[in-house]
Order: sequence, then C-alpha cells, then structure tokens
Amino acid sequence: MRYRVAMDIGGTFTDVVCYDERTGAVSASKAPTTPGDLAEGVFDALDRVVAEPAAISFFVHGTTQGLDALLERKGARVLLLAGEGGRDVYQIARGNRDRMFDLRYRKPPPLVPRQDVMEVGGRLDYRGRELTPLDEESVRRAARRARKERFDAVAVCLLFSYVNPAHEIRAGEVLRAELGGDVLVVLSHEVAREWREYERTSSAVLEAYTGPVVRRYLGRIERRFAERGLAVPVHVMQSSGGLVNASYAMRRPLQTLLSGPVGGTMGGVAVSRLLAGRRHAICVDMGGTSFDVSLVVDGRPDVSAEASIEGHPVLMPIVNLHTIGAGGGSIAYTEAGALRVGPESAGAEPGPACYGRGGTRATVTDANVVLGRVDPAWFAGGLMTLDVEAAGVAVATLAEELSFDPLRLAEGICDVANAKMAQAIRTLTVEHGVEPREFALVAFGGAGPMHAAFIARELGISEVVVPRFPGAFSAWGMLEADVRRDLTHPYFRPQDVLDHADMSGNLVTLEEAALDALHSQGVPEERRRVEHAVDMRYEGQDYTLTIPLRDAYEPAEPGFTETIAARYAEAHTSRYGHATPEAPVEFVMLRSTGFGSFPRAGAAPPAGSGSPAGHVRDVIFDGVAHSTPVLRRAGLDGELAGPAIVVEETATTVIPPGCLATVDRNGFLIVKVNA
Repeated sequence: MRYRVAMDIGGTFTDVVCYDERTGAVSASKAPTTPGDLAEGVFDALDRVVAEPAAISFFVHGTTQGLDALLERKGARVLLLAGEGGRDVYQIARGNRDRMFDLRYRKPPPLVPRQDVMEVGGRLDYRGRELTPLDEESVRRAARRARKERFDAVAVCLLFSYVNPAHEIRAGEVLRAELGGDVLVVLSHEVAREWREYERTSSAVLEAYTGPVVRRYLGRIERRFAERGLAVPVHVMQSSGGLVNASYAMRRPLQTLLSGPVGGTMGGVAVSRLLAGRRHAICVDMGGTSFDVSLVVDGRPDVSAEASIEGHPVLMPIVNLHTIGAGGGSIAYTEAGALRVGPESAGAEPGPACYGRGGTRATVTDANVVLGRVDPAWFAGGLMTLDVEAAGVAVATLAEELSFDPLRLAEGICDVANAKMAQAIRTLTVEHGVEPREFALVAFGGAGPMHAAFIARELGISEVVVPRFPGAFSAWGMLEADVRRDLTHPYFRPQDVLDHADMSGNLVTLEEAALDALHSQGVPEERRRVEHAVDMRYEGQDYTLTIPLRDAYEPAEPGFTETIAARYAEAHTSRYGHATPEAPVEFVMLRSTGFGSFPRAGAAPPAGSGSPAGHVRDVIFDGVAHSTPVLRRAGLDGELAGPAIVVEETATTVIPPGCLATVDRNGFLIVKVNA
C-alpha cells in the first residue's frame, strides 16, 4: 500500500487527489458527478489516479449528503421526544426576527411539525438531581407510534440532560430495544452536551433529520470499496476541519454536515503554513453550483462552537463558512429589466450550454467562453471539449432580451457574479470587523482562479494565491487535516467560588477521554495531542467567548483567575471593541479537542521548464480584445505578466492586464493584483 487518496464530491464534478508515499508525487483528476449513484462518479474519478484500491494506504472523502438533504428538505421523518411540559420548545424557538426590516421575513419552518412531538414524563432539576423518575411507558408509547407510522428517526431531548444524561440514556435503551436497528435513535446529550434547551433540541433534530441519509451513503461507500479491495478504513471530513473514520461518522452523522467545503479551509491552513509571512487567508471555493468563503486567521481555521445552518442553530465545532449560490453553472436571467445571476444553477445535467448536454440558458461559464477566458479544446485537462457556438447562442439570446451587445453582456454576467462573491466575502470579514486587505486570497475550485483577480481588485486585496490542483484543492486539503475529536463538559462557576483543582481535574479527565478516542481511530501515540479551552462570559451576559488554555493543569496554577480574566478581556476587546476588566467573570463550559496527525502530502513539485506549451488568442478585458497567451501550468516558471490564461487539469486561472504572476517553490501561482 503506497497511495494516500482524498476525494471531494461536488455538485458538478467529483475531484480526487493522490499522494504517492514512495516518490512524493501528487496527482489530481476529476470525473463528472453522477447524482443517480454517487459511487459511480467516485470510482470513475478514482480509476484516473489509482489502478488498484488495494494499493491505497489512507482514504478520506468529503460528502454533502447530509447538507443536500437539509437544503432540499429531503431528510428523514423524525419523531421528537421532549420532557413533560416542553413540547413547544422546538416550535417556539427563540422568537427572534433575524431580518428586522424585512416585511416579508418568514421564520424557517421547523423540520419536525408539532404533531410529531411527544412528551415523556420524568424530570431532573438544574443540578441534574432526579425530581420525578422517567416514565418508561410513555417512551414505549412513542416507540409504538414510531414503528406504526414508519418514522425514520427518533430524537430525544430532555431538560437538563447535559448535566445528567441518565434519563436520556434509559430512554435510548428502551427505544432501541423496541425499534431495533431500523430506526435511528438520537440523544441530545450525545450530539451536544451543552446548555440552552432550544439549540440542543435543534442540534438533535438536525442529526436525526440528516442521519439516515448519511448512514446509508457511508455504508454503501464502505461496502463498494471493500468489494473493490480497499483494505483500510474510509475516513470522512468533519465540519470542524478534522477527520474521523466512517464508523464513527455513521454514529455521529451531524458532524459531516459541511464535510466537503471544509476541506478547502484546511487546504488554506496548509497554504498559510507553506507560505512564509502569510498567516491570514481568505479561502474562496467557486465550483459549478456554489461559492464558499472561509477564513484562516494566524494559521488556524476560523472555527466556532455553534452555527446556524438554513436558519437552524446547531451546537458543534464548525468552520465558519459562508455560502452563496454563485458558481460556473449559475444561470443568468432578466428580472424587472435588469440582469441577475444565480442562485439557480444548471448543475451537472444539463450543465452550461457550452457542455453540449442540452443546456440552452446562459451561465457564468458560457460568459467566460464567449469572452475567450476558457480554452474550449482543453477544458478540465482535455476531458471535455466545449461548444463555443452553443455558448454564444445562449449569451446572444439573453443579450437580445436586454438589448445589449453579446460581448458586453458576457462581461456584465461576470461582473454581477464577481460583485455577489465580493459581497459574500464582506459578510464574513467587514461585517465582523475584519479588514480583507490584510489577507491573501486563496482561490480554488474549478472556477475560483478564473474570477479571483477580479474579486480581489474589488475588495482591495493585493495578492491572490492559486494552489496546485485548484479544482481538487478541497480534496488536497483533506490530506492535510488531522483526525479530530471534540469533547465538552458543562462547568458553571462564578470566579469567586472557582475550585481550581476541580477544574483542572475535569480537564485531565477530558484529555484522557480524547486520547482514548484518538487511539480508537488508529492514531499512533506519538502523533496524539490535546488542546483545552474554557467558555467564559461576564456575569449577566448570555453568550460566551472561548478562551484557550495552555494545558489541563493551568487552572491549578497560582494567579489563574486573574490571568484568564485578562485573556478574556483581550478577546472581548478583539471581538466587540471594548471590555470591562473590573467586572467579574463566569466559567460556563470546558472544551478539550484531541488531534491526531498523519504525514503531510505537501511535497514540492518538479521545477517548471520555463517554456510552457500554449498558444495565443484574443480575450476580452474591459470591452477590449487583448492578444493573450494561453499557457499550460505544468511548464510555468519565473514571472508571467498579464494578460494571460493559465490552464491545467482541474481549473483555469485568468491573469488580467496589469497583474503579475510568479510561481513559488511550492508550485503555487502568486498573482499580484493592481488596484
């Protein structure tokens, strides 16, 4: 076994990266995604880089099965069990109005209708002490209903189970005994052992809603790979940026919700490590359907302990990712006499008009073809030959509706898409007090490098980094990620009654559990490490900030309270612009994260020849045709002044006039963008 393989299944293409452990060579390829049977596209892509699956020593992949089920509302039918008197917690939610001045705002509909929520008797107090025993008969009634009405999953969320899960554990035992293995049983304390009843309920419901789809998919992939001779476990990317094996992912499927897109963020972390002096990066992934933005801050992924996905809160470590419907397949259309682009996409079937699969509506890719910014004879490394005439007809048809010149409209389509993507970046940066000009723009995805320089120019960013294999960069990022397990322990303590030794002891217990979890994932002892943090707030506050700790024993050291309070004040100032150092603080949650590292796949590429194969063609920039070289990336070396088009197997990079590109020692294409 010699190959480390990663795979990212997108809406249009399935990307694969292969690292040869003997030679250090890295190869990448892609194949069209096959929506009817994703495994078919997976093996089509795999066959392009590895002849025999038995030669694979490590395999990881990202999946959007759970996210797709949520976005398309095609998840499981869920029965929710709540504590007596708490039936309406999930329906009421927080009562928040997220868009204050939107007169047409409607709260996202709950995934479980009220008629599918049942109450079970039993009660714990806020300290976890039993006030009323669990009513097991009410749990059995729920099981009988779930079996009779063919529910796919049952979610259980009982009051104060994050302090004492005894009632939930017993309810789970009763349900599994009654229902067998055909119905997924989800216990809220296993999904999110954290306070806040509604958010914990929402997290449990999300896992129950998406879990059956993810479990079926992972089980099918494991079986198909075993049949093909794969002798190692299938690993899956988590939303936190870490890896777990498929057997754990099937038990905790919610962790895979953003599995695919997060691989690109971890690739951005690797880029920041390899590029000296570039510790901050904005990662942009533009594929055929969507545009994803995430941040790398000081060499680490921007991870939150909670998030909101499609209006549903979820409590789990998750990379902050902002996604909009803007990709190469985004359809351009008219609305009220104006040009609009996306979010509707042509997808993989029929795809853009230039794919020649029956698509007739103009897309962003068609606009780039009309402008000459794509090499139609060597698209996707020659896997496809684009139909330039069909693209021209699609754009001309839309131009006629708007009484525009077709070339002017094609640039307009790209400009509108670029403006939408720039605004998506502002949402994650400017709106949170982050200055994008202090970051490098790491562009990847099949269409990301094609638009990156234009987006950077609009945001005032001076440098674009196009990594190797940009169209398969999310897959490459998965090979750079660590195995990760996150553990939490509720710990409500005001600073004046804090038992320092007790806090340290609880952290040591969490550390031991994290190390055991890494051991069960097959991580060698010398490659395991654990990081700790504590959630804090000022007394009277509702929400918290997560403050890192040096190790599990730091709380037992003299002066810890003053030290951690000062650290919290600094974090509060950084996040909100102010702090109140004299105010007392509270401790809310202990967090321990276990990491297991593997050898990195980032070997340096062979040096370029300095004479890349290519040709010259006219390309439109700002309404003017420029004689532009179209070059193969494999032969690039030294500097390259724009305008230029760089093509490779997985993407096309557009270097506009006035920009200067260089190839660094890692094989990354660094584009200096003019103002």
